Amino acid sequence: MNKAWALLRLASPQLPIGGYSYSQGLEMAVEQSIVTDPPSAARWIGDQLLLNLARYEAPLLLAHCTAAAEDDWAGLHRLSEEHRASRETRELHLESRQMGYSLQQLLNGLPELDLPARGFLEQIGEPHLALGWALAARAWQINPQDALAAWLWSWLENQLAVLMKTLPLGQQAAQRLTSELTPLLQRAQQHATELDPEYIGSAPFGLALASMAHERQYSRLFRS
Repeated sequence: MNKAWALLRLASPQLPIGGYSYSQGLEMAVEQSIVTDPPSAARWIGDQLLLNLARYEAPLLLAHCTAAAEDDWAGLHRLSEEHRASRETRELHLESRQMGYSLQQLLNGLPELDLPARGFLEQIGEPHLALGWALAARAWQINPQDALAAWLWSWLENQLAVLMKTLPLGQQAAQRLTSELTPLLQRAQQHATELDPEYIGSAPFGLALASMAHERQYSRLFRS
């Protein structure tokens, strides 16, 4: 079977986990006029990719996927707890928890999840997104690097969808931004892969502040 089918399935916006419901602070950045046009949007998203995702979220997700692929259940549980504890705001915590729960429900209803992974998932009362993503990659036999690439792509695609709903940004402008930002996806993946585990960490204060402000935003399109 063509391995691309599984990869496209994992990265698809049609994966029923509700990722389109969240803006990860971008809606508030638009509200506060931090992001007003394609150049400022590119700066915001680029900074997120290289200063946050590449340094912490991406290597942590890659570690989840590697542990799941190697049957390292103790390591996967430890990583899952680290991921849970690292959510800086209530909004980010609820987003990761809800998407992880949705992935859990999806995987429990699919035949591809093998017995060891199914048994591990049953022991986790509140799986978060990274854990669910790693187990989905295992179920669909997607290697950790490709699973990371799919996650980065889905993250970027969702951010661009947020911009199309909150800015006067059309589809052609979004595609131009995609061309500009795709090389940063590669840089983020490479950095996450090469980063020594001792140096995994990030301090995205701007993202945390935007997320906390979004929780209290009076009028919004995206969940908090």
